[in-house]
Parts: sequence; structure tokens; C-alpha cells
Amino acid sequence: MTNKDDLDDVLANLDVGQLNITHDDDEILDEAAGHIQENLEDELVQDALRKGYDLRQYSREIESELRRAETHSIQDYIAQSRYIASLHYQICSCDQILAGMEDMLSKFQTDLGSISSEIQSMQDQSHCMNIQLRNRKAVREVLCKYVGDISVTEHLIQHINETPASEREFTENLRELNDKLEFVKQQRNNGYASVNDVYDVIEKLKLKAISKTREFLLQKIYQFRKPMANYQMLQHQLQNYKYFNQFLMSHNRDVAEQIRSEYVDTMMKIYFSYFKDYCTKLFKLEYEEVVDKDDLMGADDTAKKGFFKSAPKSRATVFTLGSRDIVLTTEIEDPIIVVPHAQKAERRYSHESLFRSVHYALTENASREYVFLMEFFNLTPSNAQDFFDAVFGKTLALLLQNSEFYIQGCYDSIGIFICVHINHYYQDVMVKKRGVPCLTGYSHDLQAILWPRLKYILEQNIDSVKRTDPRRMGHIDTRPHYITRRYAEFSAAFVKINQHHPDEQVDQCLLALQVEVENLVLKIAAEFPDRKEQLIFLINNYDMMLGVLAERTSEESKETESFKQLLRARTDEFIEEVLSPHFGGIIRFVKEVEPLMEQGSRESVVVDEKRIQQLVRSFAADWKKSIETLNRETMQSFTNFKNGTQILQAALTQMFQYYQKFQNILSQPPFKPLPIRGELVNVHHLMVEIKKQKAVF
Repeated sequence: MTNKDDLDDVLANLDVGQLNITHDDDEILDEAAGHIQENLEDELVQDALRKGYDLRQYSREIESELRRAETHSIQDYIAQSRYIASLHYQICSCDQILAGMEDMLSKFQTDLGSISSEIQSMQDQSHCMNIQLRNRKAVREVLCKYVGDISVTEHLIQHINETPASEREFTENLRELNDKLEFVKQQRNNGYASVNDVYDVIEKLKLKAISKTREFLLQKIYQFRKPMANYQMLQHQLQNYKYFNQFLMSHNRDVAEQIRSEYVDTMMKIYFSYFKDYCTKLFKLEYEEVVDKDDLMGADDTAKKGFFKSAPKSRATVFTLGSRDIVLTTEIEDPIIVVPHAQKAERRYSHESLFRSVHYALTENASREYVFLMEFFNLTPSNAQDFFDAVFGKTLALLLQNSEFYIQGCYDSIGIFICVHINHYYQDVMVKKRGVPCLTGYSHDLQAILWPRLKYILEQNIDSVKRTDPRRMGHIDTRPHYITRRYAEFSAAFVKINQHHPDEQVDQCLLALQVEVENLVLKIAAEFPDRKEQLIFLINNYDMMLGVLAERTSEESKETESFKQLLRARTDEFIEEVLSPHFGGIIRFVKEVEPLMEQGSRESVVVDEKRIQQLVRSFAADWKKSIETLNRETMQSFTNFKNGTQILQAALTQMFQYYQKFQNILSQPPFKPLPIRGELVNVHHLMVEIKKQKAVF
């Protein structure tokens, strides 16, 4: 039967009478349409439609193929039935084997569970044993340490009793003994009875160690007292045994205090003896001739010739700094003056040089001693200052006494002021550079001695200038006065020294002195009957003081600025004064007419032709001679050649300006028609002559 026939049979057997195609429900139609659409989208249906097959015939062919495939599968299954039975038997056998394996694994799992319990038990036992072992080890370590700390070995006993205290082994065993003493003391306080077994032995060793260290330290300290002993080297050696003092402070304070007392007493005597002997010998090297109470700034120069401490070749004047300030610069850190060498070389020194040498020695010794006390005796800064005062107190009192004794009869203000700055310098070195404040109190006490005396001397000098009577000075000329030169040198010295450590007290004293000197200069100038001579005297003195201050000091000071203003004012006045005899007519004419011309009041100007003719002809006849006279008078009047030249040039310039203004006035109405204008000297000729004078000077 063909596929077509099968399809026809299916269609013939199809009962369509039961189909209700008149159903009103639209859902059935929609569902059928959906199935039809899905079948049409099938690939096989689409392939059959593309090839033009009849779908019914194609359906029958498909069914036929399915039947054949089913028949073939049944036949193949029947052919393989023997193998399927064998496979069934094998599967059953495997099930039996797996069941046996399952029983065996269950038993093995049970055995493993019991083993795990045993392992857990053993692990717990091991953990307990580890804890017990650690506890026993900890107890063993504590007991071993305790026994080691409390036991006294033969080695320790032998070294404490027999080894010399200077040996390193003794120090090491002394440290060990100290540790045992501290441990035994602590355990006795805790109530441990076991320490009683070694307590007596430890105490005996402690007493032996205290005895040996005491004897050793006292021997070292007594070595300081030997003549010519180098106590600095001995201090360095003693520093190696500073632990001995710590041991004594811990176990016998009475012995430690004895050691401190012996050291303080020994070093106090050593330093006092050293500085007393050094100062006694050193101050014999001071200049024999010193400044006395008559060496004041206002003293009459004829009363005493020269202001020197010894021969002029080795000492500067009282009011001149000279090279004395090198003690504050290049010599400030120089070693101390060695007296035997200086005596052999027959050298003499100023007091400030001796003062520097003493205080350099004091600074070095005090710094070293303070550091030694701090380290050897293990002191705090406050305690160290007390011990330092105990060691150096007598020496410092001696130095203050020597300074006060010298200062009471001293009138050398520059020397005292240098000493003030030396004291400032070394105090800064001690505190700021070395961090050693042990001499701060001494420095303040020394300043309290120096400053009042310095102020007193300055006040005496100020008073001497104030009391100076120019009428008692005898002959006075226009050259710089010796008092102003003294002041200039003195002020320059103080300004230069004060740069190292500025102090307002000095500035106030110098200002008071300057006021009195300026007043004195004016009083002396008033003794000259002629104003021109007064101005020459003032200019010479102001210029001299200004020159000295500018030369001696490195920066502009208040005094310098003040004298510049005074010099400028007196110079301007002198120029007007010196031009008046030669060109006074023209100067007066310019001063009368120029303001009126500038104000536009030309109608107020009176044209005095005769006066103008006289002025023009007089100037034309005498101007060259007048310039020569000005040149000669100016250069002869001033002691400073440079200053005289500058004043001359300023005077000629002023004269040229007046004459130029004179010509400008005559060139304007109502003077412009005057015929005398033709006789005016050409300003270019005047300028050439002035330049000639400038070339000469």
C-alpha cells in the first residue's frame, strides 16, 4: 500500500459527522488557526510545500516510515535479548558486591570513630603535659634566677676582698655585689626567710667594699693636695671611678658625705690658692702709671702733660681707644698670661688684659669643675650649683674683692667699660655655648661693681666739661680744642666698644656728655670777638669730632649725625660771612630785589642806576683778586685740608650763583634798558676761573 492509499483510508475512516463546525465560540476557530499556523511553520511541512507534495500523501509516507522504524527496533531488541539478560545478571552481581563494600566501609567508619576518640584523648593528655612542662620550666627559671641572685660565689668574695680597687675586675664585682645587696634587701622586705642564709656574708662583703672604696677615693683626693699636682689629670682619672661614689651613696651616706666634704675642702683650697697666687703675681705686670682723678676730660691740658699708664710707646692716651679693644676681639680666646714668661720678657699689660686673663682662667676651670661635679657625684642642676658654690665660693669672693679694690681707685673709664664687655662675653660663652650657668651669680655681682664706678667716672668727666671756664684757658686759637679732641676720641671709643653688647645706659651717658661738649664749644667760640673766627673755630672742632667718629666707628652713630648737622649749618653761615666783604653789595642787592621780582611787584622795584653801576664795575675790577683772597683765607683758616677745599668750592659756587642771579635780574625790566649791562663779566669767564681754583685743590 502506498502512502497515498494510506492517507485515503484515513480520510475515508474519518467521522466528520461528530464535528460541530457551527459552534458560535470564536475561541475554537482561533485555536485551530493557531495550530494550522504552527504546522505550516514546521520545516518538514515547508520543505514539502516547496517541493509541491500533497500533504496527505506526505503524511502517509511519514507514518509508514515510523512503523518500519518501530518494527526494526523490536527486531533489534529481540536479537540483543541474550546480551540484555547477561547485562542484567552482571548488574545484580555488582549490586551484591557494592552491598558487601558498603558493609565493610560502615565497619571501617565505626573503627575510625573510636580511633578519633582515642586521638582526642591523647591530645588532651599532651596539652596537659605541655602546660605542666612550661610551668615547671618557669618555676625552674625563677628558682635558678633567685638562687643565682641570692648566692655568693667564691669568685665574688675573692675579688671584693683581695683585688685592688683600681682594677677593673673590682669594679665589675662591686656592681654585682650592689645588685645582690639590692635583691636581698627587697626579699627581706617581702618576708622571704631564705635570704637569711646569705645575709651575714653579704653584709660583711658590703662593709669590706665600703672600706676599700672609701680608702681608695680618699687616697685619690689626697693626691690633689700634693705640690705641683696636675689636678685636671687627677680629676680625669677619678672620673673613671664615679661608680664608687654611687655605691657609697646607696649603702653608706655618711661615708659618701665624707668623700664629698674632703673633695670640696680640697678643691676649694686648691682653687683659692691658685687664683690668689696667680692674681698677686699677675697684677704686678700692670702699667705703673695709671689714670688718676685729675685725668678728666675738662682738665687743663697744661696741668698734666700726657695721659699714659707707662711710657708712651706702650700705652695709649686716657681718652683714646687705640688698639685696646683687641682684648675683645682677637685676644678674647687667647690662653692666659703666663707670669714667668711675661716677667722674663719684661712685658707690661693694661688692666683689662689682666682682667681677661684671670676670667679666662676662671671660665675654663669653672666649666670643667661644674661638669665634673655633675658627672662624678651624679647631681641635679640645683644641687650641682650648691656644690659648685661650696668649691668656688671662696675663690669667687676673692676675685670680687680684688675687682672692688681696684675699681675703688680706678679712673680709667675705657678700661672699666672693656672689662664690662669681657664679663658679658664670658657669661655668654658659659650659658649659651657651653650650657654651664654656674657663674651667672658671680657675673651679676661683678657687673654691680663695675657699672656704678663707670657711671661715676662718666659723671665726673661730664661735670668737668660743664665746669670748664674758657676765660681761664689762656690763649685760644681757631684750631680744634684739646677738650673736643678728647671727647671725640672718648666717644668713638665707647661707641665702638658698645657695638659688642649694646647698652642704653652708655648711650644716655654719651648723650649727656655730648650736650656739655657742644655747650663748651659754643662758650669757647664766644671768646672770639669776630664772628668769622667763631665760625672757623666751630667748623674746625665739628669737623675734627666728626672725622674721628667716622674713622673709629664702623657704622653711623647718633653723635655722627648730630655733628654733621652742626657742621653743615656753621659752614653755610661761614660762606655767607666770608663772601660778604668781597661781594656783599651784590648779595644784598639780590636778596632785596629777587623776592620782589618773583612776586611780580616790578613797580615796587627802585632802579638805582648809580648803585648798579658801582656794583657792576666794582665786581669787574676785583672779582679775580677776591677769589684769590678767598682761597688764601679759607685754606689758612681750616686745619683739615680736605674740609677747607670743600668749603672754598662751596663758597665759590655760592658766589657764582649770586652773580648769575644778579645778571638775570638786570636782564629783566625795569633794569633791561640800563647801558651798564654791557660791562657785566661773562659768566663763562667766571666759571673758567672757578674751575681753575678747583683744579688747584
